[in-house]
Amino acid sequence: MTEAMAGLLQGFVIALQPHNLFYCFVGVAMGTLVGVLPGLGPSVTIAMLLPVTFGLEPVSAIIMLSGICYGAMYGGSTTSILLKIPGEASSVLTCLDGYQMARKGRAGPALGISAFGSFIAGTFSVAGLTVVAPVLGDFALRFGPPEYFSLMIMAMTVVVYLSRKSMIKSLMMALAGLILGCVGMDPMTAEPRFTFGRMELGEGLGLVPVVVGLFGLSEVLRNLGSGSKLEVIPAKIKALFPNREDWKRSAGPIGRGTLLGFFLGILPGVGTIVPQFLSYALERRLSKRSEFFGSGEIEGVAGPEACNNAAMGGTFIPLFSLGIPSNAMTAMLLGALMVYGLRPGPTLINDSPDLFWGVIASMYVGNALLLVLNLPLIPFWASLIRVPYVYLSSFIVIFCLIGTYCLNNSVVDMYIAVLFGLIGLLMSKFGYEPAPLVLAFVLGPMIETALRRSLVLGDGNFTLFFERPLSAVFLAAAVLFLVLPLFKRRVSEGLGAED
Repeated sequence: MTEAMAGLLQGFVIALQPHNLFYCFVGVAMGTLVGVLPGLGPSVTIAMLLPVTFGLEPVSAIIMLSGICYGAMYGGSTTSILLKIPGEASSVLTCLDGYQMARKGRAGPALGISAFGSFIAGTFSVAGLTVVAPVLGDFALRFGPPEYFSLMIMAMTVVVYLSRKSMIKSLMMALAGLILGCVGMDPMTAEPRFTFGRMELGEGLGLVPVVVGLFGLSEVLRNLGSGSKLEVIPAKIKALFPNREDWKRSAGPIGRGTLLGFFLGILPGVGTIVPQFLSYALERRLSKRSEFFGSGEIEGVAGPEACNNAAMGGTFIPLFSLGIPSNAMTAMLLGALMVYGLRPGPTLINDSPDLFWGVIASMYVGNALLLVLNLPLIPFWASLIRVPYVYLSSFIVIFCLIGTYCLNNSVVDMYIAVLFGLIGLLMSKFGYEPAPLVLAFVLGPMIETALRRSLVLGDGNFTLFFERPLSAVFLAAAVLFLVLPLFKRRVSEGLGAED
């Protein structure tokens, strides 16, 4: 604990330097804007801004990119409450009660409790990150190639298991991601794989073009193709500060959502979406007014909003301590760290303490900035989202393509982004989720390297993965996550036959 406090104090010295404060402000402001605007997610924003950060120091760049991640959690509630459209997937349940509160003239308290709850949960999660990440990092130093291979396999199966749609489709996406990760030169033999004779693919498919296409261009195409019009709450927003009764009803949901989100966010593969569903279900179960949920209950806003912000902080723990991303956002951060020659994992704290503690300290500062920034700017965000989406989409497409081109000054990367934009549109149309594909694409090369190193250690014997206790536990958990849905289906079919 003493070492953590000393490291955190050193981190504040770094984070409070004027240039790092500026980049922290830019990151959280961009994150809020990203969360407010439907169709532009933090993953694609990080992809677009990554080339811009190449001239920055790694600490400043990661501070800004991290700010985009947790800043988006704040902004996502604005469109959920005013438009009934989640600016972020992690704010989807805020639509249910937040929008109904707005229709009843209580948009101000809904937005206010969302901001305060997000600040409380975000600050708690960063405090937890300060304590847990170094401990988990020390534990992870015991990991060898077999443990890393098994852990990454488990992380992928957790994402597949928690998919909101078909598990078979999620498995197909994970397999496609692993195949895409094999494009380029073989890391051992330097033989080209799946390059089709194109030298531009020798280093593999870039993470930025793939993510820009799947999350940015495809979302624009989907929204433009839907033809639906947004119904904006016309009433003037006022009374942003919740009253005493609102706080009385929201205190418990904020506390429970914070704890639930943080501890679930730590688990590799869970991310920020699943915890908010559990938080909403928990609050509905505990409420004496459960029958009114969905018609404007403030608990239905406070719990999920606190939960998704706490979960966002929790996802940084496996990223920094184990090098395992939990969702597309942290996968992009993992890619950014690798671009700067840094390898997230148990050695990050010892090898780059300035970056680790500087980024954590900046999250304390960023959460305070977000609270100060969001409350006064809520009327501005409300007016911004009234801009017709056809104009916003034009700027989004331009920024996507410029960011993709600037990465390597390559037109091929632009073609890849457009191709994956069309693929993403088809995936959305037929119910395929992009998250398993992106996670497998990022982890694929790491899984291959860990597998090959493990086989070298075991002289080609696969029993090595089962002889080492941690590796065996991770593989057993992976098998359990794959088999459990089949068991549930068999039980449900048996009950149906009895009926």
